[in-house]
Amino acid sequence: MAIAKRIAIIGAGPAGLMAAETLLGRGFDIDVYDAMPSFGRKFLMAGKSGLNITHAEDPAAFNQRYMAGDPRLIDAVSDFGARAIADWMKDLGIDAHQGPTGRIFPTMMKASPLLRAWLKRLSEGGVSFHTRYRWMGWGDGGLLFSTPEGEVAVKADATILALGGASWKRLGSDGEWAQTLFGAGIETAPFQPSNCGFLVDWSDHLKAKFAGQPIKSCALSVTRGGQTHSSRGEYVLTERGIESGGIYMLSAPLRDALIEDGTATLTVDLVPDV
Repeated sequence: MAIAKRIAIIGAGPAGLMAAETLLGRGFDIDVYDAMPSFGRKFLMAGKSGLNITHAEDPAAFNQRYMAGDPRLIDAVSDFGARAIADWMKDLGIDAHQGPTGRIFPTMMKASPLLRAWLKRLSEGGVSFHTRYRWMGWGDGGLLFSTPEGEVAVKADATILALGGASWKRLGSDGEWAQTLFGAGIETAPFQPSNCGFLVDWSDHLKAKFAGQPIKSCALSVTRGGQTHSSRGEYVLTERGIESGGIYMLSAPLRDALIEDGTATLTVDLVPDV
């Protein structure tokens, strides 16, 4: 069997960089391409609020957060869990800090030092990085990219797509790559909102008095089909609805209820320890 030697990784977010790191030292020539002028933009944005990179809860409970039900995903998460992520950061010179709710952050509560150390290690290991390369599909026997210098064709023995979702166009996550695959006859699952806030039609009184206020130390739950999904933490009342950590953990069942039933019920326990 022929072994692929030149690997093209399209997308320089955490998934693409982790793919590059996994392949390092295995005899491959690795090129990472990204449409943006710099790497890890969404990663850096997440770091503005501390970079909650993983969670210290029991692995069995942690794995249940992944609701897709694909055993390959659970195997991957089990093989590279919270402890492994903390050890990986430490190898980059960044210690981990566990918050009171079990969330794990870099000690400096920023993403930029971690990203810089990561890119430096990959570059020194031989990974080649290419910015402002927007993937357009295939042609001329290879990958086609739009660049400031015009269209460029790249030949690779294998390609890894690590292009992210459609959650933040300004930072590069526009999801346009899905149409490229669709046009090539490749079936894709449609994008759905997740890890997101929700719209609520608050009264004028509530918006005037409480918009922007956090609801702290509460327990939240959603029950569907006889199964209860729960989270513990806080959320924020906004002028348009609810958002923040406690809500994000329940976004998938809330979303599914809205899509399938047209309505969703969130149960809030304001004094869960009483």
